[in-house]
Amino acid sequence: MSTQLNASGIVLAGGRSRRLGRSKALEPFQGEPMISRVIERLSNITDDLVFVVNDQEQASGLPISSVPMNLPHKTMVDMYPDGGSLGGIFTGLSAAISQWAFVVACDMPFLNVDLMRQMLSLREGYDAVVPRTDGYPEPTHALYSKSCLQYMERRLQNNDLKIARFFDEVNVRFLEETEVREIDGDLLSFFNVNTQDDLDRALTLAEEGR
Repeated sequence: MSTQLNASGIVLAGGRSRRLGRSKALEPFQGEPMISRVIERLSNITDDLVFVVNDQEQASGLPISSVPMNLPHKTMVDMYPDGGSLGGIFTGLSAAISQWAFVVACDMPFLNVDLMRQMLSLREGYDAVVPRTDGYPEPTHALYSKSCLQYMERRLQNNDLKIARFFDEVNVRFLEETEVREIDGDLLSFFNVNTQDDLDRALTLAEEGR
């Protein structure tokens, strides 16, 4: 944890894991729940953590003990239960201590601390910092200011749940793929586990030290 970074961390852990068929957050990954690996990396660049879940049952099952002892954290039930990832981001950002929050999903085992630090360094003068790969944004590996909340909530109230739609209403610093590859050459930061095949590949990559 670094108090100089002045950023909260948000972990989206409310997914139903329908394709994998079991909780991705709790899936064993190199001897620990997958979310613990996410926590370990995100803790390097944040001053507090917010976990967003669908219900209290999910909340009670999270391995919060893996959060560093000196890092404040809380678990929030999604304020918009049918709001998808946008609802989760809104809930986490509303509860974050800092003005800025770094959002990731619980099934992203290859978060790159150097890339996240670079994104934090680019936020001045913007409302969000969002990577783009193949020309498309990566909104669940992104940095948001609380100035985005009103625009997110308007979309949620209109059931317009595509995250990128509100980007036109705020000042976004897009981190283009060429910039990302300078730090994360294989773009593994954005690898997420949806299926058993994804999990098998992730475990192989982890065994290779990725």
